[in-house]
Amino acid sequence: MTASQTPLVVVGDALLDHDLCGRAERLAPDAPVPVVHGTRRSSRPGGAALAACLAAADGRSVTLVTALGADAASDTLRELLSGRVGLVEVPLEGTLSSKTRVLAGDRPLLRLDDGEGRAREATQEAVSTIAAAGGVLVADYGRGTADVLRDALAHTAAPVAWDPHVRGRPPVPGVRLATPSAQEARAFARQLDDAEPGDAAGLRTAARDARALVRAWRARAVAVTLGERGALLSHGETPLLVPTPAAATGDPCGAGDRFAAAAAGLLADGALTEAAVQAAVHAATRYVAEGGARAVAVPDQPETAEEAPGDGDTTADAVRTAARVRAAGGTVVAAGGCFDLLHAGHVALLQAARRAGDCLVVCVNSDDSVRRRKGDGRPLVPAVDRVRVLRALECVDAVAVFDEDTPERILGELRPHIWAKGGDYARTRLPEQPLVESWGGQVLLLPYLDGRSTTGLARRAALTPAPTGGDAR
Repeated sequence: MTASQTPLVVVGDALLDHDLCGRAERLAPDAPVPVVHGTRRSSRPGGAALAACLAAADGRSVTLVTALGADAASDTLRELLSGRVGLVEVPLEGTLSSKTRVLAGDRPLLRLDDGEGRAREATQEAVSTIAAAGGVLVADYGRGTADVLRDALAHTAAPVAWDPHVRGRPPVPGVRLATPSAQEARAFARQLDDAEPGDAAGLRTAARDARALVRAWRARAVAVTLGERGALLSHGETPLLVPTPAAATGDPCGAGDRFAAAAAGLLADGALTEAAVQAAVHAATRYVAEGGARAVAVPDQPETAEEAPGDGDTTADAVRTAARVRAAGGTVVAAGGCFDLLHAGHVALLQAARRAGDCLVVCVNSDDSVRRRKGDGRPLVPAVDRVRVLRALECVDAVAVFDEDTPERILGELRPHIWAKGGDYARTRLPEQPLVESWGGQVLLLPYLDGRSTTGLARRAALTPAPTGGDAR
């Protein structure tokens, strides 16, 4: 935490989220549903717990006040939060709510919800924590934590940002900023006697809803989040549209939490509401572009340190590495190729790529992919050995193997800030370039050492006479 960052207290309903992420390339023969294969399961904090982790990732000291119980999901969430945020618990009636999403790439196909636990009562520790807070974010997911602590939230002297949920109650009067989505703002406005009809997707409707909610909630300001269009900030009169800095494609799950956490932290630091909302829009845009909630996800079955990825789908370790560097504010660099016979040209390229950022992930063609590209005589070295050699290089932080002809799928998983290629591509538009640029990434060409190639090495080796006597190896 820097000297200017005020500690933040996040109050709200924690959830436990699971993702089953794989590939869907065909429909099932017995029903028109996609078949998802190659799945990797990960778990992460959700709801108010996700908001707290995102605020902590900014380098801020964060305490989460939430309801947890004696159930297995609560125990798992405690483990995920350990070392990330401080935790003040209020008792939970029932089992912690958890969500399981099934995704094909970034596209959710199905969600399963379990657990309907609710906060039972306030505790003195929770009330005291709110009273002493320098800044408060209420992440209300309609499961009672904000309700049992409502009196403490109404009387705190700290600036309060309130992220409401249609299943919960309106914010307490006097909050500095409320941050409903357009759909939530429309639903709350419909509950008012004088609400005007309108489409939740329209700017005019969002402006009317924000104005109505400022007055009904007696809030200092309401920022209606509009997804890829940014946010609409209203103090009750003419609204301010804060657009996104760039188009960001990807999984938007948790973007509202990212927005609210950034805004709440800056308000706690003393920022003007307009400045806090603008910075929050930028933070949410970066969050989506860089992979969303995967930055705080933990694989349920991590690889051991001794395991070396071989041929096949080995993106999990690389995705973890990239997410960890992004969460710390670093730059992720990726480079790709066959790397059949590792030579000086390869090493120079990889060293230069690593210097361009804070980690280097190498994407390697599988044996089948090399064979399709280079012919039946290749690869000369199997993938498991190529991966082992690459991982031994000091400049390489992670290696992943892809089976397709081009690395678009694995790049979509990694979402690197920089995609590095050798300078011999300078006059060619790479097929993966539009994909990398879609999330704000940059394709970077690096100098390539002349006269070094795997094909040339193999040809010279084939022409070299075998030694006469001794060990020919």
